[in-house]
Amino acid sequence: MKILGIGNAIIDVICKVDDSFLKKNNLVKSTMKLVDQNEFKNLTSNLKIEETVSGGSVANSIVGLSQLDNNVGFIGKINNDKFGNEYEKGLKKEKVKFFYSKKNEDTSTGTCLILITPDSERTMCTFLGIAGKINENDIDIKAVKESEITFFEGYLWDEGHPKKAFEKAIKSSKKTAMSLSDKFCVDRHKSNFLNLVKNSLDITFANEQEILSLINAKTFDEVISFGKNLGKLIVITRGEKGSIAIKNDEVVEFGVQKNLKIVDLTGAGDLFAAGFLHGYINQFSIKKSLEKGTEMSSKIIQKIGARLF
Repeated sequence: MKILGIGNAIIDVICKVDDSFLKKNNLVKSTMKLVDQNEFKNLTSNLKIEETVSGGSVANSIVGLSQLDNNVGFIGKINNDKFGNEYEKGLKKEKVKFFYSKKNEDTSTGTCLILITPDSERTMCTFLGIAGKINENDIDIKAVKESEITFFEGYLWDEGHPKKAFEKAIKSSKKTAMSLSDKFCVDRHKSNFLNLVKNSLDITFANEQEILSLINAKTFDEVISFGKNLGKLIVITRGEKGSIAIKNDEVVEFGVQKNLKIVDLTGAGDLFAAGFLHGYINQFSIKKSLEKGTEMSSKIIQKIGARLF
């Protein structure tokens, strides 16, 4: 197997609503809100589900890699419930091997309710469910050892059981990659993330805000110095400034695609990582890998959702 992803198994539940539904439920358009199980049930009780998609940040990347004809797998914690069964089915449909045996849990499968209003804006309500309760027993070590790279997401990292699951997988990995996921995650786990980047990861994906926050840098020059001294590969997306990869003294930049009709930024970072990793595992140059990442993220932001096909 080329790449095994380990991340939050979150099923996207897509529903069309009008603006009055958002008002009635005190939801702010275009934002993401964390909800509990009761709130989630109340929100969905009168909605017609248009579509369900097996999502989560790293899962989106893994599906992108599968669509580029790479042999990939995924580990994510789901419940043996309706959405859990749909999640597993959705990944298998995308030719992703799913290395997790679902059991009857007290908490339901992680779900992201995506409410689409007539103006195409997306308002999200996320119930993490069982996804964030991954533990070391959930890690299929055989799958980890048989994979060239294990790819983690920062969203999943937390003290306690998830941390132990990370450590167990890292110990058995040939190579490791991780996305820092979100500035909120970085700020919350700064010393642990810095330790991972310096000592455990071969490849780190970040956007500019995340990496500046991680190393408490004021300028991007400090980031370049950090990257050069790190001795590992660090890949940074910089919005309209394009992307940059740093390893030792090699600093490679790539620009953005111009004149895009942007409709939805969901999955831009996930598909960038998929494109870059596709290049990396297929022996592309760093520049060509950045180009593939840019191509994938440029395509995804011109359509709704985090699936290219």
